[in-house]
Amino acid sequence: MIGRRAMLGGGIASLGAAAVGRSRTGADGDAARWRTLGERVKAEMAWAWDAYRAHAWGKDEIRPVSGTVSSFPLKGHHLGLSLIEALDTLWVMGLDGRFADGVAWIKAELDFDVDGEVSVFETSIRLVGGLLSAHHACGDPVLLAKARDLADRLLPAFDTPTGFPYRFINLRTGVRRDPATNPAEIGSFLPEWGTLSRLTGDPRYRDVTRRAMVALFARRSRLDLLAVRIDALSGEWLDSRATVGSYADSYYEYLWDSWQLFGDAECRRMYEVCTAAILRHQQVWRNGRLWIADVDFRTGAVVSTEQDELASFYGGLLAQGGAAKEGAAVTETWAALQDRFGVLPEGYDYATGTPTAPGNALRPELVDAAFNLWLIDRSPRWREIAARHFAAMLRWNKARYGYTDLADVTATPKRQADHCPGYWWSEQMKYYYLIFSDTPRFDYAKNYLTTEGNVLLGFRQSAVTAPSA
Repeated sequence: MIGRRAMLGGGIASLGAAAVGRSRTGADGDAARWRTLGERVKAEMAWAWDAYRAHAWGKDEIRPVSGTVSSFPLKGHHLGLSLIEALDTLWVMGLDGRFADGVAWIKAELDFDVDGEVSVFETSIRLVGGLLSAHHACGDPVLLAKARDLADRLLPAFDTPTGFPYRFINLRTGVRRDPATNPAEIGSFLPEWGTLSRLTGDPRYRDVTRRAMVALFARRSRLDLLAVRIDALSGEWLDSRATVGSYADSYYEYLWDSWQLFGDAECRRMYEVCTAAILRHQQVWRNGRLWIADVDFRTGAVVSTEQDELASFYGGLLAQGGAAKEGAAVTETWAALQDRFGVLPEGYDYATGTPTAPGNALRPELVDAAFNLWLIDRSPRWREIAARHFAAMLRWNKARYGYTDLADVTATPKRQADHCPGYWWSEQMKYYYLIFSDTPRFDYAKNYLTTEGNVLLGFRQSAVTAPSA
């Protein structure tokens, strides 16, 4: 995401919760309300970090109900995923002591020379991106060196006839696996890897990832749509379903982002072609709400009325790319669904009006969209959507050792699972804080956040004063 406009103000509405209650004192009260919300987000981040420090330090993910741990993206070996993902959020909140502790762990403990297989896509957006954003925050050269070392271990995955990466690679041996890939896992690299090229002077990172994006676009259908599965060796499509949800979402995001971050005009053209096709063939209005349907990428026929929660990000991207009316409508659709269930279900069928997957994996996408829209027009309605999302998290997701995902959002009360994904630290806690706090550490007019919420542009070093905890 790229923010382009200056701050214009806030808004006021009831959220039905004391911690995020309505102010009735006009503009000054509005500003105070949002600042209070920002401070509450910061306090919850500090509390969760301290629980992670006490019970899961250096591990990938904490299980907030039981206080145990889980590993990702390596099975049985930890790379400090949550720690790395949290760093730039800690920094922008001014939690400098905690940030410094995390950087110290990386410098002393983090080693990617592991005989184990990782997802190329997940490892890049989470770990390469997290290290680069932490480097952006503090300038420590060790963080850049770690990011480069990891990218070098992922780089052989791109050595295919099409330029599309294998989905998995062994960090030590370079053995690759699974060429049956998808748009998201092909085209969600250029912002991080292009930044790595800029910082190191080595063009390989930019070149291989850009080549993959362009090669995928060249294989679009005559309707200018992309399907969700393709073979990295042959370039043949393995499926015909087009979606803006999982397996495709961040490809479209990174086309636009590569134009905004690097001025890549070809990426902008590809984004505009893809978006025009999506709006032409995938828009479906149902009961006054706009959905982006899954369709056959060759015929445009609707193939499913089921939506996955990841698609709720798309309204923010549409608005960034100039389709503000459609973007607002998509985001309002998902916000209405949030209001109905309290928390968005993982899957929902807009034709039947029923959840198809009742859990929620502590997802940030709706707040991502609201933040992007708010950066553009400063309408208070986007802050209100984010505030309701935050209030629901406080009510339903808080556990003894942190914030957990939910097994069933339709249950009364909502039923908790026992997992805090790494992206929680880098995404929604940052989106909440940025949309509420007006922090001087962030440039609201010129910034860039990756699909994982990592800040690669927009930190203000001049705003740093005395360190805090």
